[in-house]
Amino acid sequence: MYSASMPPAPGTRFTSWRGSFMERHRIGTFLLACGGAVLACTSPHHGDVAATSAQPGADPGITAFIGKIRAVDNHSHANSVAHADSDYDALPLDGIPIEMPAQLRLENPAWIAAYKALYQYPYADLSDAHMKELRGTMQRVAKEQGEGFPAWVLDRIGTEVLFANRLAMGPGLTPPRFRWVSYVDALLLPLSTKAESAVSPDREVLYPLEAKHLRRYMSDLKIAKRPATLDAYLKTVVTPTLEAQRKKGCVAVKFEAAYLRSLDFAEVPAATARQIYAKYAAGGEPSHSDYKSLEDFLFRYIAREAGRLGMAVHIHSFEAFGPYYRVAGADPLLLESTFNDPTLRQTNFVIIHGGGVNAARAGTMLFKPNVYVDMSLMTLVYTPARLAEVLRGWLTEYPEKVLFGSDAFAFGPDMGWEVTAWVSSKNGRAALALALTDMIRSGEVSCARAEEIATMVLRTNAGRLYRLGLK
Repeated sequence: MYSASMPPAPGTRFTSWRGSFMERHRIGTFLLACGGAVLACTSPHHGDVAATSAQPGADPGITAFIGKIRAVDNHSHANSVAHADSDYDALPLDGIPIEMPAQLRLENPAWIAAYKALYQYPYADLSDAHMKELRGTMQRVAKEQGEGFPAWVLDRIGTEVLFANRLAMGPGLTPPRFRWVSYVDALLLPLSTKAESAVSPDREVLYPLEAKHLRRYMSDLKIAKRPATLDAYLKTVVTPTLEAQRKKGCVAVKFEAAYLRSLDFAEVPAATARQIYAKYAAGGEPSHSDYKSLEDFLFRYIAREAGRLGMAVHIHSFEAFGPYYRVAGADPLLLESTFNDPTLRQTNFVIIHGGGVNAARAGTMLFKPNVYVDMSLMTLVYTPARLAEVLRGWLTEYPEKVLFGSDAFAFGPDMGWEVTAWVSSKNGRAALALALTDMIRSGEVSCARAEEIATMVLRTNAGRLYRLGLK
């Protein structure tokens, strides 16, 4: 959350931009007639908290129904109300130059629409004078709400429960409305990563962050130095860290591994992993092949432990970000060996961001009994029409495996996580309305079934997966 008295929050994932909006973006619901042969499912409802803009062709009834569902958001980087909150992300991309997708640029009128909805912003531009006024409003709201600010945001975007992917939770992010998803990539990297860091400029920035996080986890356990053996590392660092996270309410663990390496985590014998760890425990730089094998072993060990403890495993799979990011390494098909591991069938996996451009490939993994997808980030980077095409493919086959997610995050002065959360919720609901409208008109589902699927995607699928006890 930003205000006039605060510098750019450390909860920003990207650098800031300047500019002004050239067009007025009007908030409202555009309810278009569906054509003579096609009737709306239900009468439109008015005054709902999470009003959704229906795109051309979306059924007014299903749009209105979707707008009233109190959602469960599977993925976000919500900030706490703590000053200088730095736990919002394990791998913030502030130090990496980013080519921003068009939907995330200031020219997108959705940002002004969000300001209007959240802060009653009365203008159609971002002039200095108008932004000064907006900052004053944001500062006043933050002060009035105090630790209740995050819950205030959820009430305005129609979200009942939001999963916060963070290193640790903080003030204002309290259950039952906020649930913790931790980071565990650092546990994959117990040895020196200097050689791995040298692979690309992006990784040169990111690997030291993981080393810092591992030191933090070990410090929390009062462990001052690297254990001498792999078995000791597993027993005194990995498992205790996961158990401590679960005890603090963690519902899932997150891997951002695609920023650091490929997602092809092979099955590696414990004896091989022990030999590699022992070889470098006292120092030295592991070869890339040795380190990959150790990481592969640790990944599956962590996934098994997460399942044992009742936590799901979230895995980043998308085509961005970073100029040296390897899109091929984020292909969800690379995870098939992991998903086919019989020892991991008690662990539920969620493909976060749905694989992005590989969304259809992610969809082919849904026949695995313990694999799910969410739409997070696509709700920000893709238009509702494009996202609707993705959802259409998933919902046709496995509607019970699809989750709503926003990837809400702060990415510049005056653009806190609440702004991206509003835009993401609006876009996600609009895309879902489009996809279900197409299914209704093609005769695949009835209006009643479409409403059931909408409720599943936005709410009950997550409620069942994470045993949230929703009413």
